[in-house]
Amino acid sequence: MVKLSNLEKKFGKVKVLNGLNLSMKESGIVALLGPNGSGKTTLLKCILGMVIPDQGTITINDNNIEGNWEYRKEINYLPQIARFPDNITVNEIFHMIGDIRGDVVRKEELIELFGLESFRNKKLAHLSGGTRQKVNIVLSFMFDNHIMILDEPSAGLDPLSIIKLKELIMKEKERGKLIIFTTHIMSFVEEMADEILFILDGRLHFQGTFTQLKSKTSENNLEKSIATLLTRQDV
Repeated sequence: MVKLSNLEKKFGKVKVLNGLNLSMKESGIVALLGPNGSGKTTLLKCILGMVIPDQGTITINDNNIEGNWEYRKEINYLPQIARFPDNITVNEIFHMIGDIRGDVVRKEELIELFGLESFRNKKLAHLSGGTRQKVNIVLSFMFDNHIMILDEPSAGLDPLSIIKLKELIMKEKERGKLIIFTTHIMSFVEEMADEILFILDGRLHFQGTFTQLKSKTSENNLEKSIATLLTRQDV
């Protein structure tokens, strides 16, 4: 279980996380939603240890992560924008990350799934945005870890690749993993998420199922429910 208690973070005078409290179960698919600047990425980077909060605690399976980097071995991370070295090939990035992390379990299966075989010897600088995202997905899913953090995972993908990604995420859920993702595509949320977390101004404004959110906002679809949360913060 992932638990955040009284989490605060400032960048200069801007308070990005403001006494944030939330907890996530050991398994399932969680959609982390909120407008740009709401604190979503900062929250994820705090869990990953890439940003150190000014106040509060983060525990994973009841263990405080402060000063403990080893917990990150149990997390797979797909960043929104993967900054690969442009002068190396697809094969080389797979080998490099595999050597760094170890315990690669299914690289070849994923390469075949996303049709990357013909790109293996191409330099990353020569790939389209969608193909780079497929490489990013392979790098994120080729390790067998319990927690997966996916920041805008469907960005740049064609419809067929999105279907394959959804199937891949569902299989990870069936294996008992916790998958946390962000997206601005509400249909992706409706289809995939077991639970929705809505963040605004660094605070948690809603946590629950899609059905609970519709009931709370008296709206019939997710887009309108989210719009209601944005305009009526007391909902």
